[in-house]
Amino acid sequence: MRKIKEVLRLRNELKLSYQQIERSCAVGVGTVHNYIKRFKTSGLIWPLGADWTEARLNAALYPPPKAKRQPSPQALPDFAVIHKELQSNKHVTLQLLWDEYRQGNPDGYGYSRYCELYQRWRKKLDLVLRQEHKAGEKMFVDWAGATIPVYDRLTGVAWQAPLFVAALGASSYTWAEATRDQQMEAWLKCHVHAFEYFQGIPQLAVPDNLKTGVTKAHRYDPDLNPTYYNFAMHCGFGICPARPYKPKDKAKVESAVQVAQRWIVAALRHRKFFSLEELNIAIRELLHKLNHRPFRKKEGTRASLWEAIDKPALNPLPAEPFDLSEWCKARVNIDYHVAFDSNFYSVPYNLVHEQVEIRSTPTTVEILHQGQRVASHTRHRGHNKAVTNEEHRPKSHRAHLEWTPSRMVQWAETVGPNTARLFERILNEQPHPEKGYRGCLGIIRLSKTYPIPRVEAASQRALLTGACRYKSVESILKNSLDQVQPTGPPAACTPPHDNIRGSEYFE
Repeated sequence: MRKIKEVLRLRNELKLSYQQIERSCAVGVGTVHNYIKRFKTSGLIWPLGADWTEARLNAALYPPPKAKRQPSPQALPDFAVIHKELQSNKHVTLQLLWDEYRQGNPDGYGYSRYCELYQRWRKKLDLVLRQEHKAGEKMFVDWAGATIPVYDRLTGVAWQAPLFVAALGASSYTWAEATRDQQMEAWLKCHVHAFEYFQGIPQLAVPDNLKTGVTKAHRYDPDLNPTYYNFAMHCGFGICPARPYKPKDKAKVESAVQVAQRWIVAALRHRKFFSLEELNIAIRELLHKLNHRPFRKKEGTRASLWEAIDKPALNPLPAEPFDLSEWCKARVNIDYHVAFDSNFYSVPYNLVHEQVEIRSTPTTVEILHQGQRVASHTRHRGHNKAVTNEEHRPKSHRAHLEWTPSRMVQWAETVGPNTARLFERILNEQPHPEKGYRGCLGIIRLSKTYPIPRVEAASQRALLTGACRYKSVESILKNSLDQVQPTGPPAACTPPHDNIRGSEYFE
């Protein structure tokens, strides 16, 4: 507080020097000189009246400065319009907008002042709401931008392991874990490990809008991933995703990610890991140091705050583990299969073009239509593999697939040896046996129209004449040539000629 009245009293009544007043009032000599000088120039006379308070005297000696003349409102740029123009078109610059401004206001601000005023106005838009985190209320989760290389022992080739980070809101107690990928299975397992590390479950989880957490992002009503939602219902916590493009909604985990990248990822840069388990052991050691590192601007550590604040408020862990399952939608193709995880799984053929739901676990794939399970398969881990249940095929498709080359030959042997040889010849003469399927199946169908002995006789005639085709056998049967005794191919007869020597010439 200013001690103007005391300084003036000591000077005017007791006639003390500036140095004595300085020691008595504990103010600088310059301040004493300034008070006395302002009192002399103000026109006031000592002693002052009783109604002169310290505040009134201060206002008299230090009047407010005269307001500077502000430029006319007409000359000020419309900063809201400027901001909208810059946001709506990436090619618009402040230089262009200033040129347009000067065309309408030739006596307006210069370019540097124009930019300064706009930047000053824009900074007032970027206000931050300080979040107050309650004990055990929120857990913020995200993937770190940095990855850690893991090397193959045989080839030496490295693959990049993503880093999952979770942090409690009140204590900033942090969990970090390296995973194989960022798919649903890894996402949920990281949550389970984080809950076990925190020794409880918070009321809310705040993820980003990644596909394993949010199917469709929305500012007000996001669609949650069904698998993630079922996991949350099983564990007893809610999901409140951050707004799209609003990283400040999850500032706690953004800070935790930055800390993890500095104190874990950067600290492991000189080490070489050959397995994910080895990497996570090293991460746990550094994570313990991170959570027990003292804060710089307040007392305690993350671990001490968790022990005192978050841990008592967390809900207990579930008694049973969650049955990991993923949900997605698909439409049945015309081959009565649905595509899932780079493979194809069959459904009943009458569901072609219908939309179905796929529930997958690490070992099984279930397909549901209108809430009813219509198919179940063992999950295949390869690529472009068709997993088919024969009962899902129509009868015509099953009948077609049942006729293999060996079965066709076996059927032909029941008709007769000539039919069997004919089938073998038809199949062997084609570049691929499958190309001769149709001809053999056609002859099999002829056996339903004509008696078996006639088909055997027609096959014998086709072999003798070399007409080993379905159309030839059909023509033989249609024209009843199978009932005519074959005479074999006619002997070649050479016409007589003077230039042709007979067999006698060589005797």
